[in-house]
Amino acid sequence: MTQAIRTADLALDERLLAEAEALNIDVPRAAAEGVAQAVKAEKERLWRIENAEAIRLENEYVAKHGLPLAKYRPF
Repeated sequence: MTQAIRTADLALDERLLAEAEALNIDVPRAAAEGVAQAVKAEKERLWRIENAEAIRLENEYVAKHGLPLAKYRPF
């Protein structure tokens, strides 16, 4: 299965673009990596919000009862 590539027009600060080019940075690749990182970070943020109640309840349980199966831990 091949991935479809979609282009996007991006506005970049001229000085930043010139500096990136002077440093031989692959600007399209760097932009794609930056967008991928931003998407990952946003998904993680939303997951934490969506699961905040379950995380809170699990932390309360552990605080009250300890870790499940803790007696079997070798350390």
